[in-house]
Amino acid sequence: MKVTLQRLDDAFHFEAKGQGEEIMHFDANPEIGGKGKGVRPMQALLMSIGGCSAIDIIMILKKQKQEIKDFRIEIDGEREKGKEPALWQQAHIVYHLDGAIDPEKAKRACQLSMEKYCSVSKTLEVAGCKVSWEVHLNGTIV
Repeated sequence: MKVTLQRLDDAFHFEAKGQGEEIMHFDANPEIGGKGKGVRPMQALLMSIGGCSAIDIIMILKKQKQEIKDFRIEIDGEREKGKEPALWQQAHIVYHLDGAIDPEKAKRACQLSMEKYCSVSKTLEVAGCKVSWEVHLNGTIV
């Protein structure tokens, strides 16, 4: 896999391209001169856990003929304090699913993603990040 990044200003704004034409913008924290033109790289890691696990979960639930009407993910992460580099210490993921979905299937799909399939989650765990998760189905914790 190959990706490219191109600097777009005289500060920290970069455009990243994947193997196709997909694009993502990166920027630094405003405290060090970023201008809010993209996500910060460490934010992108948290977003990537969500993206990776969402793909897994949707694939699993579709194979089981479950009807997903809405799917939202919230991720709350905490980085090490007073260290450089400041790695992610913990990340808590809340999956919000709505639709005609069996509660056990929803929970099992999330479990399979987090314990078996999500490469981003496993990468962060290897680096010492404690990843936890919970599932809310149609507004109720399962």
